[in-house]
Amino acid sequence: MLILENVRVSYGSIEALHGINLSLSDGEIVSIIGANGAGKTTTLRAIAGLVAKARGSSIRFQEEEISGFIAEKIVSKGISLVPEGRRIFPELTILENLEMGAYLRSKEKTEVHKDMQKMFEYFPSLEARKSQQGKTLSGGELQMLSIARALMARPRILMLDEPSTGLAPIIVKSIFDILRDLNAAGMSILLVEQNAKLALGISDRGYVLKNGDIILEDTGENLLKNDAVRTAYLGEKLGKENSET
Repeated sequence: MLILENVRVSYGSIEALHGINLSLSDGEIVSIIGANGAGKTTTLRAIAGLVAKARGSSIRFQEEEISGFIAEKIVSKGISLVPEGRRIFPELTILENLEMGAYLRSKEKTEVHKDMQKMFEYFPSLEARKSQQGKTLSGGELQMLSIARALMARPRILMLDEPSTGLAPIIVKSIFDILRDLNAAGMSILLVEQNAKLALGISDRGYVLKNGDIILEDTGENLLKNDAVRTAYLGEKLGKENSET
């Protein structure tokens, strides 16, 4: 469904991505893990059309080259990004934020209304406050609204950048349960998440990104068992017997 080949991105003289290759199949959950500054956010922004790619970079969605598309066109094709930092429109109400998510579908009023009701089923606390301005919401509610707004575009691929950061465990569990439900309904998900154990636990496959290069790719299950991943990204300390094998 989505294929990245030799994707390179630079910020001035600093190259953030050194020609990465990555894929996402229909119906998969794929995670990208790595330390801060590894290039995870840049990868999502490159797919979403928010940063310029170097010549020779290729991003194909359903066999169509999209690397030169602007962000709006990429959303219309079926790729939505939930950015890091719970970025919503703070002065707009919850209802207005959701309407903005469906901006490109403004002529589909009946379907947009149905999708809005579906968002309130996913996130009941949002419906109770739908007339409140976004800036009055808690951190968990902001993340829920950010996800719901992205879903209002009816994406085929949902990309999320650090959805669990700063949230209480019960909110994180709720959000990841919803991601599982979305995936079970057929949505493909590309996930960047600092909590590698949580991310790999729901992923079909994962990539480890380090200093702009992909250094490891495997199933989520195998990456959870990989000693190098366990020590570097899961915070585990291996015993002497494991470290020598």
